[in-house]
Amino acid sequence: QVQLVESGGGLVQAGGSLRLSCVASGLTFSNYAMGWFRQAPGKEREFVAAISRSGGGTFYADSVKGRFTISRDNVKKTVYLQMNSLKPEDTAVYSCAADLFGSGKSTVRSTYTYWGQGTQVTVSS
Repeated sequence: QVQLVESGGGLVQAGGSLRLSCVASGLTFSNYAMGWFRQAPGKEREFVAAISRSGGGTFYADSVKGRFTISRDNVKKTVYLQMNSLKPEDTAVYSCAADLFGSGKSTVRSTYTYWGQGTQVTVSS
């Protein structure tokens, strides 16, 4: 069965960095555009970043542009989210998601077929 497993979350001070990873199994990874979403307590899940199937195209929410970088390794079946200059408002559960034959620009949750369980990121002030 398809699995997406995130790791790399944790507690960090404002201004710090974290690198999230999401390892996929049970699917042809290169057929899927990948995205990262996050959900803070009491808020809806929101789009963070997406990457095309080849990795050549990326797309970001305005709130993270210039601070976060999404990348992927199709051999390792892994997508990454490098998060720099973290702010307390970045605190959330971060989940990766897979979009079959997607463009790598979708911000819409329903276009993503598979989801990971998420990893907690907490940024202290």
